[in-house]
Amino acid sequence: MTTLAARLRAIPSWQATLFVALLALGFLIAAQLAAEGPRVRYTTQERTPLVETALDLQAQQEALKEQILDLRRRIQELEARGQGSAALVRELNDQLEEARLAAGLFPLIGTGLVLRLEDSSQPTPQGGNDADYLVSARDVRTVIEELWIAGAEAIAVNAERVTTSTAIVDIGGSILVNSAYQAQPYTIAALGPTDLWQRLGAQPGFADFFRARAEAFGIRISLAEPEQVDIPAFAGTISLRNAKILTPSASPTP
Repeated sequence: MTTLAARLRAIPSWQATLFVALLALGFLIAAQLAAEGPRVRYTTQERTPLVETALDLQAQQEALKEQILDLRRRIQELEARGQGSAALVRELNDQLEEARLAAGLFPLIGTGLVLRLEDSSQPTPQGGNDADYLVSARDVRTVIEELWIAGAEAIAVNAERVTTSTAIVDIGGSILVNSAYQAQPYTIAALGPTDLWQRLGAQPGFADFFRARAEAFGIRISLAEPEQVDIPAFAGTISLRNAKILTPSASPTP
């Protein structure tokens, strides 16, 4: 025992250190070799499922891409349909505005003229008819008709808008326009082109009316051409349900 200890003490320190290092290295190599087999087996066993999983995920990703592209196409189609619907809505709104304008539901301002009709100041001669010297609803209707023919775009009588449903009738010593009583003077405002008065004066019907009423019975007709003519909106109710346009060439049904 003493001899073994003496021999160990006789071994140089560097040799002991080298021996310990080699011994540790041997253990590490053995451990690595022992672990290599299971690791290789694990990799070989698990490789196929991982590849299959990756392929499945890739297929799902491609399917999602196709779904996204399909949804984009559908969105574009819906947007295109929406644009078409918007265009249809705009067209319907334009038609509605035209209908409202034709019905007189909007006030208008523009060029035109103003005519005023007043009873005659001449005394009724003996044997004459007093009604001939008074402005009647027929006189107002005649002037309005001649203005339409001359190119008037909107007309009002004493601030009552004239529409397709307007009735102008005699009521005692006054006239009724749109169910509203009107007193003299009867002011007829017409919106139209700047030469509306020249067109009206060239109308044979208006010339005949002037001779028959102004010259024969003294009905006073005055004219004004202001820079701006104001036509109010129709303030009554619209109850027209059916209508038919009659052309001058159409003959009445017997």
